[in-house]
Amino acid sequence: MASIQTVLRNKPNSRLLYPIAIRITKDRKTSYIFTGQYIDKMDWNEQKGLVRKSHPDAMSINQLIFSKLSDANKRLLKAESEREYQSVSTIKTNIVKKERFDFFSAVKIQLRRLEERGQYHQRDVVKSRMDKFKTFSKSEKLHFNEITVDLLKRFEAYLKNKRGLKHRTVVNYMIAIRTIYNIAIGENWAERNYYPFGRGGYTIKLLESQKIGLTMEEVKLLENAETLTPSQKHAVNIWLISFYFAGIRIGDVIQLKWSDFIDGRLRYRMGKNQKLVSLKIPEKAKPILEHYKALAQDDFVFEELRMVDPYDAKILRTRIKTVTRTCNRHLKWIGRTK
Repeated sequence: MASIQTVLRNKPNSRLLYPIAIRITKDRKTSYIFTGQYIDKMDWNEQKGLVRKSHPDAMSINQLIFSKLSDANKRLLKAESEREYQSVSTIKTNIVKKERFDFFSAVKIQLRRLEERGQYHQRDVVKSRMDKFKTFSKSEKLHFNEITVDLLKRFEAYLKNKRGLKHRTVVNYMIAIRTIYNIAIGENWAERNYYPFGRGGYTIKLLESQKIGLTMEEVKLLENAETLTPSQKHAVNIWLISFYFAGIRIGDVIQLKWSDFIDGRLRYRMGKNQKLVSLKIPEKAKPILEHYKALAQDDFVFEELRMVDPYDAKILRTRIKTVTRTCNRHLKWIGRTK
């Protein structure tokens, strides 16, 4: 059975003050967790393991000691209840890891996991949102119990009033924070009793959004648009292929290959959720496809990705973003002139 006790270590610092530490003992082996507090030996009550009242900050330091002892004791009991044997050094590592692990440490791990899974776009989105949260919090380390309902409400107000973000965008920021917090709880990096979201805490309210599509007259204007440059016409063709095939995302459109078209149908796997989709080739899409088939140099329907390594997810994602941005710019210009 392991034991835990507060002690004053014998090695002083440059100011001749001695460090207060938590001593863990198991199987006659000891390990120490330092509290970061230093005092004079005269101010230490060895019998009680507390700072004497003669010290000007005795109350504050003793409260810190009680808090760290309580937290360490909880983790010690949990470690002792595990079936697998844990040495004193392992117990210390678990306690220190929990004690020092903060929200932004969890963010770093989640960003690395997204990168390892090749989800570079999602990683960049999460990083951007969490960087703004860090800037707002004015802290490099933010412990989970510091993420309170009040902090979240103030961050929400900051995003709306100072950054000028719309409600849906603000919701996405709060969902990102909640997601990291939930991951931390699942990984035992954070305690559930500090959880600030949900009933009785901060609630994320999703407003019903209204999406306004193009009218048939507007689609016909694009279909029959004249006096366009080759680049503008190309952007319109990409958009029309997306439209004719039930709204395929542009990232999937520019990755289409001729081998995806089999027996009059398009069979492809959606990039977002990897769902396999089979669609009949619409009559209106056939002339556009025939135009690009005559220009084909390889298996790609469109030329944008012909020089890109399909196995380099980072470069592929960057290229898709560039193409998307260019097409949107052309389409906006056409929309203003038609």
